[in-house]
Amino acid sequence: MLSDKAKSEIQQLKARYPHPNSALLPVLALAQKEHGWLSPEVLEEVAEVMGLSPAQVGSVASFYTMFNRRPVGKYLVQVCTNVACSLLGAEHIVEHLKRQLGINVGETTPDGLFTLLEVECLGSCGTAPVMQVNDTYYENLTAEKIDQILAELRRR
Repeated sequence: MLSDKAKSEIQQLKARYPHPNSALLPVLALAQKEHGWLSPEVLEEVAEVMGLSPAQVGSVASFYTMFNRRPVGKYLVQVCTNVACSLLGAEHIVEHLKRQLGINVGETTPDGLFTLLEVECLGSCGTAPVMQVNDTYYENLTAEKIDQILAELRRR
């Protein structure tokens, strides 16, 4: 599962911390970047490389919402639905995305391009409503902006 390069990077990360548990967040991020999500097999391999139990690794991976425990699309669309975004129309943004993508929250489009999620906070309240697509923020959203963003992503 994990490449030799990833295993080497994990060992380097592990060496930077006083206890293997302390390195789990960057290690899980590395494993997810390599595989796109954290399957049970990947979590077991991380545990083995880290010298931790699968339960220790799994508990950290399941606690943080930034870790995908099932496959996601090429574009992971996360819409903030916390207070500031909700007050400025996040629910309408989610509904528009559901219609445009033809999926519900928590689902992936049949072509594997998009996964739609609602998240609690993206830390961009001053530019609400906001969504994050992979590592890119899109702020001050409107239905028209979303249509432009989706069209651009489909062209890539």
